[in-house]
Amino acid sequence: MVRQRVRIRFRKQGDLRLIGHRDLARTLERLFRRAGLRLATSEGFHPKPKMSFPSALAVGIAGVDEVMELELAEPSSADELLGRLALHAPEGLTFRSVQLLPPGSRKAQLHSAAFGVPIPEDRRVEAAARVAELLASPSVPIGRRGRAEPIDLRRFVEGLELRGGVLEIRLRASREASAGPRDVLAALGLAELEQQGTRITRTKVELET
Repeated sequence: MVRQRVRIRFRKQGDLRLIGHRDLARTLERLFRRAGLRLATSEGFHPKPKMSFPSALAVGIAGVDEVMELELAEPSSADELLGRLALHAPEGLTFRSVQLLPPGSRKAQLHSAAFGVPIPEDRRVEAAARVAELLASPSVPIGRRGRAEPIDLRRFVEGLELRGGVLEIRLRASREASAGPRDVLAALGLAELEQQGTRITRTKVELET
């Protein structure tokens, strides 16, 4: 039997930003059941719903363009799926779009992700200078716990700009290692902003074509 593969884009905001990836997956599983959607499952003694995420979102970071894929055990239209999901979505979770994928299409792979970080007015001059310094640096080594060699943050940074009081960060994905927005803030000397109430938002998830 041919299963229907679906790609969903959604927002995870508000208090939901404080739950981890596994808790989010369990929340979505319960939501799909309430919505009456039958998901395809893996085989074996402990079958699990066939759900996948190209990039897990770190705890404490909101997302306005998150992506997940799943397989349905029975066909449905995109409009019907979107409507049923919207009826059962908890506060902080908003479903933006549903795309029916053609048979044989490969799983989504992350290409890059963009983030936005509001910068307090009294830190913007300093932040702009440090952004320029980081962009001009050929290498920005950062340590990783449990990793003998540092990774080069600079090779992950595809875009970095302070615009309208918001630090816009675009990071390239890699299967070898990873870098996140908190690494960039630390490299800019702005790591303490999050502790002072600044919230990081992932604004875009770009997939490989």
